[in-house]
Amino acid sequence: MFLYHLRLALLSLRRNPALTALMVLAIAVGIGASMTTLTVMHLLSGDPLSGRSAHIYYPQVDATPADWHNKYPLDMMDYQSAVDLWSAHRADRQTLIVNSQIKVRAPATNLPPLMLNMLSTTADFFPMFDVPFAYGRGWSAQDDANHARVVVISSDLNDRLFAGQDSVGQTLRLRDSDVRIVGVLAPWRPSPLFYDVRGGRYANGDTADFYGKPEDVFTPFNTGLEINDGNFQQFTCWHMPDKPGHLVNAPCVWIGLWVELDSAAKAADYRSFIANYAQQQKALGRFAKTDTRMLDLMGWLDYNHVLPRDVKLQTWLAFAFLAICLFNTVGLLLAKFLRRAGEIGIRRALGAAQYEIFMQCLVESGLIGLLGGIGGWLLTLAGLWLVRTRPTPYADLAHLDTSMFLITFALAILVSLIAGALPALRASRIAPALQLKSL
Repeated sequence: MFLYHLRLALLSLRRNPALTALMVLAIAVGIGASMTTLTVMHLLSGDPLSGRSAHIYYPQVDATPADWHNKYPLDMMDYQSAVDLWSAHRADRQTLIVNSQIKVRAPATNLPPLMLNMLSTTADFFPMFDVPFAYGRGWSAQDDANHARVVVISSDLNDRLFAGQDSVGQTLRLRDSDVRIVGVLAPWRPSPLFYDVRGGRYANGDTADFYGKPEDVFTPFNTGLEINDGNFQQFTCWHMPDKPGHLVNAPCVWIGLWVELDSAAKAADYRSFIANYAQQQKALGRFAKTDTRMLDLMGWLDYNHVLPRDVKLQTWLAFAFLAICLFNTVGLLLAKFLRRAGEIGIRRALGAAQYEIFMQCLVESGLIGLLGGIGGWLLTLAGLWLVRTRPTPYADLAHLDTSMFLITFALAILVSLIAGALPALRASRIAPALQLKSL
């Protein structure tokens, strides 16, 4: 019976190609606009560590003076607090992070020096965040302890300096120090840069920088502090440091700490641990408050509102436009079906049930939706290409994956069936006697 309805639907669509094209175009444009923005939002709001994010936490303690009335601890820690908590080794894994800019040169090449972003971190960073390697590996915990002069570089930097070849064992000059390359990352593009998210809640809604590319240079934490001393930027200070950029003993927060805890019991224990630490530091006179907090990865991203506001707004506007296209399609289908009242009346008089008329109209609506989905898919690809041409940090992420490809057609057919439901119901209730009398 479905094939019969499908054949009648094809005949009906071919009978009035201009009206058919108009309906297909309305659905295609609405689907193209909505799926372009929905795809971007899907790519920017996904879980960057799928399956593991619930075990990754961001601890916070409050070292600010008593007259600072912040609701929550600041987004980063002072040096002593961060190093104290990391050195306690109370988590399954833990890593410190601080970023800065660094002058980089490869002595084996004739390329001029480059100013690049450097992340000073600890050995657990790479296994904790599932960082992929093309060559070599990360450094060891012993390298952290020894302040080893080693470095891991990004695939982009390896391409620029060493033409993509295995550069493990090569020497880089960071500022005025030589370091040995021990690892080269495979192409790695977390979305967002979850490990470096901070301050988004106070950034006037401009969170696009959370979707930039990872750093090109990764060094052991203490090695980075020694090499780039005086070139670190504080997040917040309650007194100006004696020397700008020299922050080890400064009244500033500038270091992030991430911990991995593989069970709820361990997470509860770690919360108790940082609460006790805050109490001890207050007893020592170093803290004025005992506020602490520890959110998991997705909770931290949500707190910082990492999804750019313009993406949310564009998505709502696109779906509003899709609703307008839907209403227009309802009107066109209603006019199309009611113009065939005589044909429908004859079919009813020959024994066709209301259900069969309703199903035939729905099949026709679904076929229009399928054609609109094809057009919407092409418009979505064009829309994503336009997004990739924009000067935004997340532009290169705008690609249609398999799930969004399937959603494109599912949404198009669903929209067309919704649009066709009322016209199909009206058409199925046409009284055959009145139509035959008018013939």
